[in-house]
Amino acid sequence: MEPIFDDDIQSAGRSRLRAGVTRTMPTVLRRNGFRFFFYSNEGNPLEPPHVHVCRSDAEAKFWLKPDVVLARNDGFDATTLRRIAKLLTENRKLLEAAWHEYFAPDSSL
Repeated sequence: MEPIFDDDIQSAGRSRLRAGVTRTMPTVLRRNGFRFFFYSNEGNPLEPPHVHVCRSDAEAKFWLKPDVVLARNDGFDATTLRRIAKLLTENRKLLEAAWHEYFAPDSSL
């Protein structure tokens, strides 16, 4: 399966929504009502591979390496976080490939 890579221009969270700040957030996957994405500006230096997940008013961040691990949660309950972690584990190769393709497309040169 190919990553979606639709460059949604949306608000980057509830506090940023009130401030009116927008960012490009490439969506890599949509599953079971969840949107898996990363921010186009992930820091300098670039953070290790990870993905943000949102649904409704909740958002979480998961590291992809060395294992799928929750980094931050804002609004998901424990059961939902386990479901998300399972989806991430099942799609980890796709998500890692999308991360590297988006942030370092010429790294193989």
